[in-house]
Amino acid sequence: METLHSKNLTKDNSAGKAVQSFVDIAEIKDGVVILKNGTLRAVLMVSSINFDLKSSQEQEAIVANYQSFLNSVDFPIQIVVSSRKMDINPYLETLSIKEKEQPNELLRFQIAEYRDFVKNMVDASNIMAKSFFIIIPFALTEAKKEGFVDRIRVALNPQQIMLEKKMEFENYKSQLWQRVDHVMAGLGGTGIRMAPLSTEELIELYYNSYNPGVTENTDMISTDELNISAV
Repeated sequence: METLHSKNLTKDNSAGKAVQSFVDIAEIKDGVVILKNGTLRAVLMVSSINFDLKSSQEQEAIVANYQSFLNSVDFPIQIVVSSRKMDINPYLETLSIKEKEQPNELLRFQIAEYRDFVKNMVDASNIMAKSFFIIIPFALTEAKKEGFVDRIRVALNPQQIMLEKKMEFENYKSQLWQRVDHVMAGLGGTGIRMAPLSTEELIELYYNSYNPGVTENTDMISTDELNISAV
């Protein structure tokens, strides 16, 4: 039975350990997240749609496509919604520059008024920026502890062992991407756009997730910056 999480994060006897001990990620490469238990994860970033603005026929079509997708999936997936307070400081700085460069006194005053209005509105409303992700797993048979014979084999022929592990990873990665293609094809009819995150984007995503205080004022991955295309 595949699971999306390991049980390591639910233990209470790990207080005082380093932060890394709470992170199940062992490595990220080739756009794939490798967990410490040997399982793989791919992450799709998806756009949103305004369901309420759709006509009744469009809403029925979206629901029917989503239902068909759920019925076709024979493996677990995880849908994640990330919410962060919107950072408008770069936009406010741009307005300040425009205000200083504006020769017309009336327009300069209007820019200042507009800048203050936007700042006060965001501060009062606590506007959140949301990102949507689909996590797709592929569970491998967990590696057994190496015995004496296995250690001897590794010591005698390390290059062969590394080659075998690389070929094994490529095989499992191929099966994982088959699942990714299935999800993208299945959800294509709903109107949302999707794109798998690359290695660099995955590193940025997880770093920001595990370091919210450090990255409070940094830019999150945006769907507009990804090569997202409808299937």
